[in-house]
Amino acid sequence: MGSIGTSMVQQKRCWRETPLVESYALSKAAGCRIFLKLENLQPSGSFKSRGIGNLMLSHLSKAANASKIHFYSSSGGNAGLACVHAARTLQHPATVVVPLSTKPLMIARLKAAGAHDVIQHGASWKEADAYLREVVMMEDEGGVYIPPFDHPEIWNGNATLVSEIGYQLDGEKPDALICSVGGGGLFSGLMQGLDEMGWSDMPVLAMETKGAESLHASLKAGELVTLPGISSLATSLGATRVAEKAFEYGKRNNVKSVVLEDKEAAMGCWRLADDEGLMVEMACGVNVALCYEGRLQKVLGQALNKESKVVVVLCGGSNVTVEMLSTWRKEFGAVESELPQNDSVPSAQSAPNGISA
Repeated sequence: MGSIGTSMVQQKRCWRETPLVESYALSKAAGCRIFLKLENLQPSGSFKSRGIGNLMLSHLSKAANASKIHFYSSSGGNAGLACVHAARTLQHPATVVVPLSTKPLMIARLKAAGAHDVIQHGASWKEADAYLREVVMMEDEGGVYIPPFDHPEIWNGNATLVSEIGYQLDGEKPDALICSVGGGGLFSGLMQGLDEMGWSDMPVLAMETKGAESLHASLKAGELVTLPGISSLATSLGATRVAEKAFEYGKRNNVKSVVLEDKEAAMGCWRLADDEGLMVEMACGVNVALCYEGRLQKVLGQALNKESKVVVVLCGGSNVTVEMLSTWRKEFGAVESELPQNDSVPSAQSAPNGISA
């Protein structure tokens, strides 16, 4: 499943099999069995380790002189961090060019992970990417560009998620799958993996936040569209144009595109921290929000019971701190008053109506 043309030993050097755990708190909130696929435990802190790592392994396996390869990324987020982690593991240098707007925390994390160099240039990712391709890489004949999401080898790597879920559930098919969509690399890989498992009809909720809904906008328009900009705080979902492959998958009957507001994604983050002790970005928090809101069954459009199994891909992400969670709670805490009260869910006690007890 998720054929990648490399040995299992090589795969595990870049990414690891992650646990699939049942969340009793989320299950109580949603009224069905919620399983969390903990991609936040990948070496880079997100699912990006799979796809990015697989692409880099692919380049090394095909290169005439692999020892000369220097990897380059223009992502100041999770894709860049995955590139650096994988490059260090594979004993190759990786340079990342990021926009001037990149937060000092991420710069520090890239350097701590072992980046050969972190260069800041340009006001946007587009400018940083152009500088990387047209200036930085022109000076390196062994340079290999690593895109953040739009590449078949990235999808192949991400497809391994589904085969893992399959044997972790002893081959039992889940009733639904929930994942977030940014550029579409994770979503495309998951859809590919479902096909490989013979689960092509499994309901999939493709989650986005308002202000970063490039897939939803394209599906609504019936063609690929480019958003004028990203206004959502879930910056890891901030691709103004989704990959064409993701758009094609999104048109399938088993896929439902869902857009939530930032306040709902933020609520998912702080409640997940209270219930499971897990800190994730808004781009990941959006995946659990429907469970807490009691709307999962309605949005899925199918009946769920206490034994129904729903897998939520906790994609992870490194752009989160305790301070950020606290800020989101203060800013968006009023959303708690809109939620159904369920005293059996721990996070309903810890911050009723967004006010810490």
